[in-house]
Formats: sequence, structure tokens, C-alpha cells
Amino acid sequence: VGGDESQAIYGWRGSDFQIILGFEKDFPNVRVIKLEDNYRSTARILQAANHVIAHNTERFDKVLRANNNEGDKLRYAQLHDGEEESRWIISRIEEHRRSEPDLRAAVLYRTNAQSRLFEEACRRAGLRYNLVGGFSFYERQEVKDIISYLKLALNPADGMALARVINTPARGIGKSSLDEIDRLARQWEIPVWEAIRRIVADQALPARVVNALKPFHDLVISLAAQTADPSNPLSEVIKSAIIESGYERMLKSEGTEEAEARLLNLEELVHAAVESEQRGEPLRDFLDHAALVSDTDQYESEAPVTLTTMHAAKGRECPLVFIAGLEENLFPHSRSAGDQAALEEERRLCYVAITRAEKHLYLTHARLRRVYGETLPTEPSRFLNEFPIDLIEDLSRSNSWLGSARKPSRTESPRGPAAPPERENKFTG
Repeated sequence: VGGDESQAIYGWRGSDFQIILGFEKDFPNVRVIKLEDNYRSTARILQAANHVIAHNTERFDKVLRANNNEGDKLRYAQLHDGEEESRWIISRIEEHRRSEPDLRAAVLYRTNAQSRLFEEACRRAGLRYNLVGGFSFYERQEVKDIISYLKLALNPADGMALARVINTPARGIGKSSLDEIDRLARQWEIPVWEAIRRIVADQALPARVVNALKPFHDLVISLAAQTADPSNPLSEVIKSAIIESGYERMLKSEGTEEAEARLLNLEELVHAAVESEQRGEPLRDFLDHAALVSDTDQYESEAPVTLTTMHAAKGRECPLVFIAGLEENLFPHSRSAGDQAALEEERRLCYVAITRAEKHLYLTHARLRRVYGETLPTEPSRFLNEFPIDLIEDLSRSNSWLGSARKPSRTESPRGPAAPPERENKFTG
């Protein structure tokens, strides 16, 4: 039996790392062989991984040993916001590739929603990339659904957009009702949207169908009015579509990890709209950009950059790795707050992310993040405090934490403290 409890990161899918931890008790005569030699990463990267995972209490006592050179220090950077973080990371990739043209790079993040900023930064730089473990941002189901509502706000006669969301979320407009609407539209020789307006106004179908159609009809009218108001920001129209359509309520009621990830994607769509507003773009330009991106995204096996969540990165390796978004409530995720077992799984995920790097490892976070369009300050991740400071090179433009940070004791074990002391953040945040 082979396994590594330090890489058990799928508890939310039913994986139970206690099977490995308890194996000796279940099978008393078993022989345990620790595979501690590592042939992938440099010594400094492995030292960092050992220190971080040592803060977990439920683990085997093992330490990775490098069969490689000492390597570069880990590089850390604190950036102003998420946009600057993504641009900075892509610029560092370009800088590395100028001296090593064939160098492959990976950007790792905690949630799928974070991919949008890196996708955009790669496109601006003309840098080819692959997205692992999911669709490109504008190809995700929930993003396409809300964009369809925006298309209807501009043009209610858009038949494809209407067909996509007339019963999304489900509002009791089934196939038989849609067939009746199509039949009347052909009979009256008018577009489907105009048929819906007439049906609602004249009660032209049974009350059950009319009562299901009216909220959708009223929503499209409302979104069209909001869009036509020049004082109403695009981001507010998107929020209205998400909330008034019932999409947010539908996802929250599911209460699953997937539903939460989809909510984060919708939040990121609001952030994209705020950026569009700042560039002075109207809704039409925003929709054209989304359509253009969707049409051009293709998988390229030889692309130099890989964008992936940390979960999807398991089993992969790359010479140049960036761990982005190292902020409290992002990584570790907010779900782990107050839950020691969940926090330890997040730390195992951090361990997996660190050990994906072969030669170069960067750690980044932003001082500000947008939350549903509002810019809020962040707190650096507690995991950053668990890296040995002597292994870190600070590339931040200002507010360096290196001068005042805690230096590890000469007598401190390379595995780090057995249990973390009360957290004192050595990052300026």
C-alpha cells in the first residue's frame, strides 16, 4: 500500500487520510517504509515544504530530502491588488523566459474564479497558456447564463440568449410551455419575445403558464431599463441579473462545493464589469470582449504557461511555479475558519502546491481584493508565516516585512515547531 497523508487534499470528495494514518493499527504486522528522498525539487523548496506541513498535528513524522542542488531562494511579492498581482506574475514569467526560452511556468490559485485575471494578463502579453481542470472563464455555464441576461437587456429579440435563460433558473416554463409560445409566435408572425409580451398582457395561455412567464418578462424589462440608464453602472446591472433572476438563491440553496465555486465565478464576473467601467466601456463592448475571448480560447499542448487550481495541480510538476492569492479567507479558504481539520487540509494543499516546483518558486498576495465589486483590504495568509524567513527573498516594491520578521532560532528543528504559537503576522498586509 502506498500513500502520502501530507497530500490528502480531497476530503470534500470523501477521501479519508486517516486510512493511511491508522494503517499500522489496522494491520499490526505491516512494515512502514518512508520514501523521503525527493528527485524533483531543490533543497530550499523542500525545506519550505517541510516547515509548512510540520504545523499539522495529524501526520507521519517524515522529512523530504533533496537529491538536487540547494537552488534559489523562494521569491515573495506583495502587490497592490489582484490586477497588479496577475500582471506582475506574467511579467516575471516573461523575464525568466528571456534567459530560458523553453522554460515552462505554472500559476497556482485556490479557486477557479481567480483564473480570469491571469487569463486576461496572458492575453494582454500575447503569452500562450493552457487552463487545467475547467473551462475558460467566459465559457463557464453560470457566466454564460448571466451574460445571456445582459444580451437580452440590450436586445430582447436575441433568440439564442432567450432560449438559454427563459427557464434558468427553473421557473416552471417547461418544454410544453415553450412549444406553445413558439406556436403562437409563428401564428402571429412575430419574434418569440414579442409573443411573450403579448401572452403576458392578454393572458393568451393558461394562468399557470402566464404566471411562470411574467417574472421572466418583468426581469428582462427591468434589466433593459437599468441598462438604458447611463447613471447605472454595468456591475450593478450584473448584480441585478444574478439576484433578481434567482441565480444566487439557486446556488446558495444547493450548499455544495461546486455551487460555491460557481458563485465565486459570478462574483468575478462583477469584478470584470468594474474593470470594464474603469476603462469607460459600454455594455456592448463588454459583451463583445466576452464573445471574442470565448471564440479564441483553445487548448495548446505546447503553451509555455499553465493556469490551474492547486487541487488540479496534484501529480504535476513544473520548473517555475507561482502560488498566488496567499490571503486569509482565500487561502486558507474561508470555509476552514474555526475548523482545525479543514485548516489542516488547506495546509496539505499548500504543501502540494509548494512541491509542484522544481527550480523556482514564487509566493504572492494582494493588499486589496474586490468582493462583489467592492475593493477591500486583505490579510496575508497564515501559511506565509510558516515559511522559514531565511529562505525568502522579498521582491515587494515597499512595505518589506523582512526587517522586522521573526528569525528562526538556531536550535529550531528543520521540521518547524510541533504546534504553531499564537499567530503573529510578520507581513505588513
